[in-house]
Amino acid sequence: MHIPDGFLDAKTAAVTGALAAGGLAVAIRQVNRTLPRSKVPLMGLAAAFVFAAQMLNFPVAGGTSGHLLGGVLAAVLLGPAAGAVVIAAVLILQCFLFSDGGVLALGANIFNMAVVGTAGGYGVYSFVRKSLKGLHGQITAVLFAAWCSTVFASLACAGELAFSGTAAAGVVFPAMAGVHLLIGLGEALITALVVLAIRRARPELIDPEHQQPGAVRSEVLALGFIIALGLALFVAPFASSWPDGLEKVAGTLGFEEHAKTLMHSLIPDYQMPGVSSEGLATALAGLVGTLIMFGLAYVVGWLLVRREGGP
Repeated sequence: MHIPDGFLDAKTAAVTGALAAGGLAVAIRQVNRTLPRSKVPLMGLAAAFVFAAQMLNFPVAGGTSGHLLGGVLAAVLLGPAAGAVVIAAVLILQCFLFSDGGVLALGANIFNMAVVGTAGGYGVYSFVRKSLKGLHGQITAVLFAAWCSTVFASLACAGELAFSGTAAAGVVFPAMAGVHLLIGLGEALITALVVLAIRRARPELIDPEHQQPGAVRSEVLALGFIIALGLALFVAPFASSWPDGLEKVAGTLGFEEHAKTLMHSLIPDYQMPGVSSEGLATALAGLVGTLIMFGLAYVVGWLLVRREGGP
């Protein structure tokens, strides 16, 4: 759902950029006030995992693919504010290092996926969680919230395309919603499986009843990081090559030729330059991106989170 440059006009890019900046400002303030410093390494791990998982496009009906957005997953682990910051960091790295999403459309992508998808999805999760208790209640809440987050983000994207005059509202809304209703099922399943695995192995990370003060255990971070690297190295090269939901809609409605590349990145399209094997080029790009993503999110978290005993 990464919008490239050329799909949105100047006014839409400016408005969504302002909305994204405002949403991130609120999230950053909340992270500074409430996130414990002991969870900063978990921010790095969540960002690395979401980045690696977003490389794994899965096939959907009709020759379309989808990939994890990860907003609900990050929010369940860290809270909605830190989750939004994590997804924004992923989108920024994807834009500037891999040309995944436009530079001028970055505000729209952050607004759709980091703000609307994460905050909206977590709102649904919290609402359902209050009514359904226990493990089954949590997994049900995660399933529904992750599905909703994908649909919410797709509707925001459709509105921006209509507001820009790229496609008529009467066709782009049903087209975007229709394909992402299916993609959302994959988002829901992946998110629920990851949360279930974490809940079984380390319930203190996501279950308030088991949460304990102190730093996240180093073996948890190491195992999670190894899993993220494994996904990037050994699974990403075999991801579906079918167009994703937005690309499919753009092709169907005839505005795919509007896409532009305004900035050449170091590793375009997740292909490491100078490597002849496409699979190896993707694996190396994923490895580099996952390592950078962990470091970037860790540093961002370290800078944002208030020191214990600080003002």
